[in-house]
Amino acid sequence: MKERILQPIGNPLHGEIEVPGDKSISHRSIMFGSLAHGTTIVEHFLNSEDCLRTVNIFRSMGVSIEQKESTLTIYGEGPQSFTEPVEPLYLGNSGTTARLILGILAGLPLFTTFYGDRSLTKRPMNRVVEPLRLMGASITGRSQGNYLPLSVEGKTLQAIHYHLPVKSAQVKSAVLLAGLFANGTTTVTEISPTRNHTESMLQAFGVELLNNGLDISVRGQQTLTATDIYVPGDISSAAFFLVAAAIVPGSQLKLLHVGLNETRTGIIDVLQAMGADITIEREETKGGERIGDIHIRYKELTATIIEGDMIPRLIDEIPIIALLATQAEGTTVIKDAAELRVKETDRIQAVTETLTNLGAKVEEKEDGLLIHGRSKLHGNRIQSYHDHRMVMMASIASLITTSEVVINDISPIATSYPTFYADLKSVSE
Repeated sequence: MKERILQPIGNPLHGEIEVPGDKSISHRSIMFGSLAHGTTIVEHFLNSEDCLRTVNIFRSMGVSIEQKESTLTIYGEGPQSFTEPVEPLYLGNSGTTARLILGILAGLPLFTTFYGDRSLTKRPMNRVVEPLRLMGASITGRSQGNYLPLSVEGKTLQAIHYHLPVKSAQVKSAVLLAGLFANGTTTVTEISPTRNHTESMLQAFGVELLNNGLDISVRGQQTLTATDIYVPGDISSAAFFLVAAAIVPGSQLKLLHVGLNETRTGIIDVLQAMGADITIEREETKGGERIGDIHIRYKELTATIIEGDMIPRLIDEIPIIALLATQAEGTTVIKDAAELRVKETDRIQAVTETLTNLGAKVEEKEDGLLIHGRSKLHGNRIQSYHDHRMVMMASIASLITTSEVVINDISPIATSYPTFYADLKSVSE
C-alpha cells in the first residue's frame, strides 16, 4: 500500500496535458494484432499495468510483441500459431482482458486457466460465460463459472443470436470475438448503443461486420489482416482534468489529442448540460477514431439529470461526475447505472462514502445517486477501494477541500494512468 497526503492547491489550474492512450483501444490493439496475419504497429499505446497484462498473456501464447516506450510492434501469425500456455495466466485487475479473452479462446484448440487480483476475483463473469456456453464453449470455474479463476477448453463453436441482458461493451465484444471462430453468423442485439471500439477496430483489421441499428453481426471463420493503430488519448482519463478545471475557480486547461468516439463522449455532454465553458478544437479522424483537443475554462455550474442511453457513454466517468455535481447548484440525479455495482468495487457505495466523508451531501440509490450541491468540501482520510478511478476522484477533490486529504493507497492508479500525479503537478504549479 502506498499512502499519499494531498493539500488543497489554492490557485487555478492552467496549461496543457496529453493524457495517456485509451485503455479500451490499447487492449484491443494487442488482441487483434496478435490474431492478425502480418506486422501491426501500435502508437501511443497505454503503458499501464492493465494493458501490460494483456501483452504478457499473448506473449505467453507464443506471440512476438516488442515494446519501445509507447510503441508496440506485434508480429502476428494468426490464431493457429498460438501455443498452449504452460502456466495459469494472471489478469491482475483487468476486467476487459478477462472478458474479451474468454471470447477469443473459447473457440481455439487450447486449454487455458485465468486468475486475477482480489478485486477482479469478485467481479461476475457469468454475463460472458453464459452466452459463450450457448455457443458450445467449455468454461469451468468458481461458483459454476461466475467468478475467477476460470479454465477454458477450446471447442468448435456455433453461431447464435444473442440479446444482451445488460448494457455492456465487454459482453458484446466477447460474443462477437467468439463469433469470429464459430460456424455461421453471430448476431448481438444491444439494449442501447455501447462502446464500439471492437467493431471499429475489427473492421480496420479487415473483418466484415453488419451493423443494423442495435444488431451487430459477424460471419465466422474470417481472417484478420495486420494494420497500424494510433491510440487516441483516453477520454476517461481526460475526464479527471476536465472536472478539475470545471471546479477550481479561475482554471483553464487544454487536453490534447483526446479520443472523441461518440459512444464515449457522455462526459462532454454532461459538462455542456451543466453550463461548462468547454470547446473542442482541431478535430480529425486518425486510425478510424475521432480525436481533438478539449479546451475548458472554469464557470459556475448547475445540476442536471443523467439517465437512460447516456449511461453507457459515461459509465466509467460517473465517480468524477459525482464530484463535479457536488459543486453545481441544485440536485444532480444519476440513475439507470446499476452496472456501477459490479466494477472494480461497488462504485455507487464507494462514491457515496467517499464524498460524504469529504462533506458532500450524497444519497445512495439502488441504481444511482442523488448529489445535492453546492457543497463545501473538507479534508479527511479516504480509502482507495482498490479502484483507480476512486483514487483519482479523491485526488481531484483534494484540490478544493479546506484541509488535507489522505488516501490510504494510491497504487491502483498504475492500472490506467501511471503519470496521473505528474500531470496534475504540471498544471497546478
